[in-house]
Amino acid sequence: MKVNEVTEINKTHDPQLRSWVPSANTPEHDFPIQNLPIGIFSLNGGAARAGIAIGDEILDLAACVEQGLFSGMALTAARAAGQPTLNAFMAQGKGASAALRQAASDLLGTHRADDMKALNAQRPILVSASQAQMHLPCYTRNYTDFLTSAYHTERHGRLKGLDVPLPPAFKSLPVAYHGRASSICVSGTSVRRPWGQWRDSDGRVRFGPTEALDFELEMAAIVGQGNELGRPIKLDEARNHIFGYCLLNDWSAKSIQWWEQVLGPFLGKSFGTLVSPWVVMEEALIPFRCQGPARGRDDPEALDHLSSPANDRAGGLRVFLQASLLTAQMRAQQLGAERIAATRLSHLYWSFPQMLTHHASNGCNLETGDLMGSGTISGPDDESMACLTEKTSAGKNALLLSNGEQRRWLEDDDEVILTAKAQCDGYVSIGFGECRGRIEGALPA
Repeated sequence: MKVNEVTEINKTHDPQLRSWVPSANTPEHDFPIQNLPIGIFSLNGGAARAGIAIGDEILDLAACVEQGLFSGMALTAARAAGQPTLNAFMAQGKGASAALRQAASDLLGTHRADDMKALNAQRPILVSASQAQMHLPCYTRNYTDFLTSAYHTERHGRLKGLDVPLPPAFKSLPVAYHGRASSICVSGTSVRRPWGQWRDSDGRVRFGPTEALDFELEMAAIVGQGNELGRPIKLDEARNHIFGYCLLNDWSAKSIQWWEQVLGPFLGKSFGTLVSPWVVMEEALIPFRCQGPARGRDDPEALDHLSSPANDRAGGLRVFLQASLLTAQMRAQQLGAERIAATRLSHLYWSFPQMLTHHASNGCNLETGDLMGSGTISGPDDESMACLTEKTSAGKNALLLSNGEQRRWLEDDDEVILTAKAQCDGYVSIGFGECRGRIEGALPA
């Protein structure tokens, strides 16, 4: 299968671009015209279809096709996107996504303001995002979650009392486990506190609603075009296979996970994983590429299949992430959510291209819509600890919130909101929207 790549900064990235959609020009808005993420939405229970986010609006791709606003490869791409999932569109490759993104940028630019405003007034091509229901962007058959922050991994190893907190293999390969794809849900979905089995502080094995419930601040890459079974993917070709990125909250029941984890995470993870609904296409992030993860002076050199000058030069992304907490008491007090973590993607030890290359290095066939989580993106200091387990030393030390509340673990009705921005001097920052989820109480016995 031929894979197309778009590597150069072009006019869609121009920081001077402005849109005739006013909200897209608001400073620091997640969805300026330089972004144009794609997702699946519906209105009033109607058919789910693809749209592109622009400010507080959604460009309805089906309406654009009906009104003859696309041509050539962009038209082919928009038609493929006119389904309840983005899989057919993503499978067309980078050429198709770049063409659609360019065409959408052209339609939404201020140079088209007069004709587009007139058209939109008569036959709307824009939908208010506040009126839309968002859905999972694609069908995911395979979900893999990596463990690529050395800070997160080492802290967890110490909390679990391991003699070697950082596994010997960690600096030689991107560690991962295969997750449960069926319980991936879109942002806004409530997560039920799971029942499970764990060993308490007295050494007794118990079964009941977990107390040690946690969030994990992560990003995820979504596979566009896959590879044939038995055919690995070279590192310098890995980005060709990444369609785009979203936020991911890999909810964790730590007590269950740590008791059961012999082969890997199981019931401590499979009860729910949330993703943000808008997929930031890989092409939109070209201006934000940066050096790949740095290796320490005493670290082993990466093996040949996980090393290249291109990855060293531009394997990373300048993305800054936050996690905020909104409790029931905060809502009652009419307070906003409180930021409890701030970190950056550069804290990871392995890049997304390295993760994908390693995943396929044994000939494993990746498929369109496959989801690859980064693992918890924790950094070296307290603020950049990207889960409660680290912040509270596994529940030993409570996290004090500004309204006087304390948290050792997440409580019922707590809501976690993940956000992120790609930022680089000289370019307009672009965001990922929200990945938001609230904890519901456990079902009765």
